[in-house]
Amino acid sequence: MEDILEVYETPYNPMRPVVCMDEKPYQLLGDERKPLPMRPGASQKIDSEYVREGTCSIFVFTEPLSGTRHVSVRERRTAADWAEEIKYLVDVMYPDMDKIVLVMDNLNTHRPASLYKVFAPQEARRIIKRLELHYTPKHGSWLNIAEIELNVMTRQCLSRRIDTISRLKEELQCWKNERNQKVSRVNWHFRLDNARIKLISLYPKFEIQQQ
Repeated sequence: MEDILEVYETPYNPMRPVVCMDEKPYQLLGDERKPLPMRPGASQKIDSEYVREGTCSIFVFTEPLSGTRHVSVRERRTAADWAEEIKYLVDVMYPDMDKIVLVMDNLNTHRPASLYKVFAPQEARRIIKRLELHYTPKHGSWLNIAEIELNVMTRQCLSRRIDTISRLKEELQCWKNERNQKVSRVNWHFRLDNARIKLISLYPKFEIQQQ
């Protein structure tokens, strides 16, 4: 926890961006009956029954201090999917940066070893050397700012039925573009000093020896 909080307190450095990454499973749903369209004075009417159209995974990368984010949709959430997303992060999103500070949870696929499952050793090593990895503690994924971005995404874009991956990609692309144009940042208030006070029960206790 303290490691993550120290990362968030680091002053902004455009050549060393702090990027938070997370992924979200998503259920594709269609309508059993065609909705009744909107009309003056009445909203669209949607039947409670729906059709399951499969699942997919949404990947999000967000840089809280610059107000930028990247969103992608994949059919699965395997080690290979994560590795390909990380390559995109390094080579497309931040090709000229000295080092990318990457914060994420400790899911078993979020490991440098996943890169070696997809790329040749030289390529995997090249990607890893561009990263400085920081993992949230077990049961501490709330420390990942990418979760805030996913919550905003869910409220603003995903609180309705979307039935195909292609439509989901289009909707998320529009949402991402609008958020990036607004330069929507995250102002993280929970600092290291706060943690040592509010979460004092989690720290070991030491008895002060009197001289």
